Amino acid sequence: MPRAYRSPTRDAVAAATRRRIVEAAGTLFVRDGYAATSMQAIAAEAGTSVQTVHAHGPKHALLVAAHELTLAGDEGRHPLAERPELVDIMAEPDTGVAIERYVDFLVEANLRSAALLHAMVSAADVDARVRSAGQDLEERRHRDMTIAAGWFVARGRLRADQASEAADLLGLVVGPEPWIHLVRERGWTPTRYGVWLRRQLDELGAALDG
Repeated sequence: MPRAYRSPTRDAVAAATRRRIVEAAGTLFVRDGYAATSMQAIAAEAGTSVQTVHAHGPKHALLVAAHELTLAGDEGRHPLAERPELVDIMAEPDTGVAIERYVDFLVEANLRSAALLHAMVSAADVDARVRSAGQDLEERRHRDMTIAAGWFVARGRLRADQASEAADLLGLVVGPEPWIHLVRERGWTPTRYGVWLRRQLDELGAALDG
């Protein structure tokens, strides 16, 4: 059978349209709230038709996609550890430098994504589909933290018997909640937050021994 023809130009246009819609949705979810954001509003913000937005929806899926895009720079269910920036960080031979780069990555990721995740948490109270998506994201985040804990074990920063609890603790420490509390609510600078986060990662093993 003849193969279907794929146009690189058409694919690039479709990808650009998708990104524009997802970014527009993320902007509105943060600014106006999930419930108040309509597909029509997303279409207007993205400069496209409502039909096109629906083709990339539904709305709760756009919320998840916007979170993935702001957090990691792309969409998809693949682990953070498979994203090129994290692959490069985890391959850094100097563990101290790798942790410093990881902290820098997390500061930038929280700058981009914490407000959107906060919107997702609020939306979960009123939309069961968002709540289910949030639970799925939390499971994926724990998978990512399990990979991170294994990296700390491999680098001699943790014992193997600490890995499970370390994944739990990492999920709290590097997640958006400390950022929201310290930076958004208490007025810490991102630099001060980064210093605090670096200390938590440096002392991870000691915290689990306490």
